[in-house]
Parts: sequence; C-alpha cells; structure tokens
Amino acid sequence: MSSDAATVLRALQDAAVEAPQDRDTLGRVVVEQLAHALPQASWTGIYWLEGRELQLGPFVGPATEHTRIPVGRGVCGTAVAEDADQVVEDVRELDNYLACSAGVRSELVVLIRAGDRVLGQIDLDAEEVAAFGESDHRLVRAVADAFGGLAAADV
Repeated sequence: MSSDAATVLRALQDAAVEAPQDRDTLGRVVVEQLAHALPQASWTGIYWLEGRELQLGPFVGPATEHTRIPVGRGVCGTAVAEDADQVVEDVRELDNYLACSAGVRSELVVLIRAGDRVLGQIDLDAEEVAAFGESDHRLVRAVADAFGGLAAADV
C-alpha cells in the first residue's frame, strides 16, 4: 500500500473512532485527504446512489451544477450502470460526458460498495489529459473499499 493510501486510510479511521459519524462527515475526510494526496485533481467529490440517481455529497473544488445525475448518464452514471470503476484519459472523447467545468480533461470514478451493494462513488476531475494512472486508481480503490464499510452503517 502506498504511503498516500495509508495516510488517507489513517485519517478516515481516526475520524470514525473520534465519535459516531454520519457518511457525509466521513466523506468530507475522504475528499479532503484525497484532494491532498492527488494534487492533480481539480475537483474531488462523492456522489451517493439514491434509487436510480446519484446525489452530490461532500466535495472539494468549485461548485457544480451536477448535483443529481441519472444512472447511465455521464462518466458517473456509466460507472453505476456498468458496475465498474471508470478511468477516462480524455473526457472530450466521450459522447455522453457531463461537463462540470470547461477545463476538465480527465476523470476517475471509483465505486463505493458495502459487499455487493453500490452505495455511491468517489469522483475526481483533472484539467490535464491522462492525469490519473493505475497507482491513483489503486489508492482511491483502497479508500473506497475501507469507506464503504463505514458508510454502510449510515444508510
């Protein structure tokens, strides 16, 4: 495990131990720590799956008009529809991309699960092409896996 992943996971564990937390309080720790660990990300947020729609949770970065995203739409909705993380090197190559910012060029979406159930996702945007590599995906995957068990208690 990378030192970045260990740092983020330690911060998440510390927040969970301090007091009973809800998923958005813990999510705030996750997005702040990931934004620090992956400085190439211009926006880092969590979307929670509510029925057939993703609803914006905590985020770091500029405000977005995409507070609700239908499953199947954009990179975030596609991740849920396909039940698979998404690593997009250049969003301009996608037909169904939902532009949160004109400057975004790449995106990483990692599903948050409790067992087989998708609770939501961690979404990162960057303003450079191919900003997220395999090591970044592994880091966010490790965080999402740890966070899923904690977040499930609040659902």
